[in-house]
Amino acid sequence: MQRLAYENEKLARRPQGHNGEYFVVCTLYYTPKESGFTFERGFDATPTTKPGLHGRMYPRDFLRSVKKEGFGQISTPVNGKHYISYSGGGSYAFASHPTGGGGVLVARYSAAIKSSQGSLRHGAIVETFSPEVQKVFRSNRWRIMDTGGGLRRWQIDCYFGEDEPLGPGKLQGRPRATTFEYAYANARIVK
Repeated sequence: MQRLAYENEKLARRPQGHNGEYFVVCTLYYTPKESGFTFERGFDATPTTKPGLHGRMYPRDFLRSVKKEGFGQISTPVNGKHYISYSGGGSYAFASHPTGGGGVLVARYSAAIKSSQGSLRHGAIVETFSPEVQKVFRSNRWRIMDTGGGLRRWQIDCYFGEDEPLGPGKLQGRPRATTFEYAYANARIVK
């Protein structure tokens, strides 16, 4: 946080101010797939139901992951819906797609921030300049579509897409395809 504040203060002190340029930390969120939450892989796969799921049972760690990530892809669709979402207050709902405040999430393009920070706001299109982000996401362009309660100032949470979790415990918050945690990047508002 200190580095982010320091770098952004330097940008703000320029004669033109931020002028659409920021120093950010890029993190990752994803849509976990129910299929990856098995006892064999070390997860608590005890069948569990919650309010809103109409008695349907899902692995306990899968529901924990959906609560954290917002959505999860289920193995067997319910009434044509392939996802469940966390509705807050311990309740879940079936959903057609993972969505944010700006519509359906698009892998390697949608992103979330804490709240508006100057021109870094909902609806903005941002380019990030980081070799690590480019390598992991194969993208450097993001549309800020959502906000997240657990996010911090100068953090851009980039949407990876759908995947099974990397592993149990702390690793269930990461997709199986990468060990990426975070990377610093220069970011510029392009639209």
